[in-house]
Amino acid sequence: MKYKVFIDGESGTTGLRLRGRLEKREDIVLLKADPEKKKDPAERKKLLNESDVSFLCLPDAASREAVGLIDNPDTRVIDSSTAFRCAEDWTYGFPELYKDSRTAIRASKRVAVPGCYATGFIAAAAPLVKSGIVSPDCPLSANAVSGYTGGGKKLIAVYEDKNRTSGDAKLGSLRLYGLGLCHKHLPEMTKYSGLSREPLFVPSVGDYAQGMLVSIPLDARMMSVSVGPEALREMYAEYYAGEKFVKVMPFGGGDALDAGFLDAAACNGTNVLEIFVFGTGSRMLVVSRLDNLGKGASGAAVQCMNIMLGIEESAGL
Repeated sequence: MKYKVFIDGESGTTGLRLRGRLEKREDIVLLKADPEKKKDPAERKKLLNESDVSFLCLPDAASREAVGLIDNPDTRVIDSSTAFRCAEDWTYGFPELYKDSRTAIRASKRVAVPGCYATGFIAAAAPLVKSGIVSPDCPLSANAVSGYTGGGKKLIAVYEDKNRTSGDAKLGSLRLYGLGLCHKHLPEMTKYSGLSREPLFVPSVGDYAQGMLVSIPLDARMMSVSVGPEALREMYAEYYAGEKFVKVMPFGGGDALDAGFLDAAACNGTNVLEIFVFGTGSRMLVVSRLDNLGKGASGAAVQCMNIMLGIEESAGL
């Protein structure tokens, strides 16, 4: 059986990655507007309703508009914006998060794919809360760095400007942002990690295209249960046992470190998220590494589609 799939917003960063993952699959027929009707609202509505699955790779307002155009009860929607991630009538698209996550995704007609930073944070924070190692009201913090593709077309254009000088210190350095401490991923980071208070989250962007590290520092005084760093790593290994796309790495990083450095780009081109635990004594650090355009975007979307359609979960990934 071939499934009809429409990508609304296929010219954006996530849309292009989705098309690249799907266009060679024999079980997928990609729907596309005729060139002369590309901006025709009626054509857009027709394709949304003809599809078995529609991916929305759009800004929040445009995603809400697209959902409002769908009147076919059989059309499944997978949205990559922040518009529906905390909506009660949408399913959060993180299959590995809880034991019933896949069941919920499989049964759903509306799935919201997690944000890239949120994916890294929740993957590390939710097991801490679920296991009781930290309480829901624990004041967690997170620092993160992403490649500039996480900022979409406008930021990509800035970093890839042909007129940019190689010695541009402003862009060549690591740059913090979101310094109002109200990043748009915070609501989902809080809700799906099981926290009752928002974490203190500081993102940054580096002078490289893609790849992400999200780090959560822990001190024994923050914990409800006394756990050392190696035991903490074993908790994660048990939590994600058997998962194909979430891998818990050896304690201390093992061969993943290069002269003591952990790079952000090693998972690029994959749908894999790696979890690391570092530390000694009462001080620990949990780090998620992922491709912000893979498990943090298009890869997660394809994984959710596969589950919704009853296809092998790793197909195309």
